[in-house]
Amino acid sequence: MTKENDEFARKLTGYLDRGSAELKAGTAYRLQLARAEALARLADPKRQTAAQAPLALAGAGTGTLGGGGSGLRTNVKLGIGILLIVVAVFGYQQWQAYQQLQDLEETDAAILSSDLPIDAYLDQGFQNWLRTVAD
Repeated sequence: MTKENDEFARKLTGYLDRGSAELKAGTAYRLQLARAEALARLADPKRQTAAQAPLALAGAGTGTLGGGGSGLRTNVKLGIGILLIVVAVFGYQQWQAYQQLQDLEETDAAILSSDLPIDAYLDQGFQNWLRTVAD
């Protein structure tokens, strides 16, 4: 990977040298000073100017993750997504409750329509069995 980086840097340097040949002497000198400052900063990362400190955090906390989109649009999409999830969970819970109610109704109908004698309904063991089935 470093071989590719070296080749890229060599090509980039050539393009920049050709572009800088047309610059005025004062502009070239200021660019040379800026380059020296940048290289010094690269060698010593703790060295920062007062103007760089705010720039280091520029864009932090915008919530766009570099997308550059509208914050309001992102918030609306997030709100709609959360609302859909809540509705889906609530609907699933209601469907489960309905299914349990249907099962209990079918069990009650089967018990009441069976040919059991009345004494079976009065038996304490049968009452306990009904409680365990309902739970």
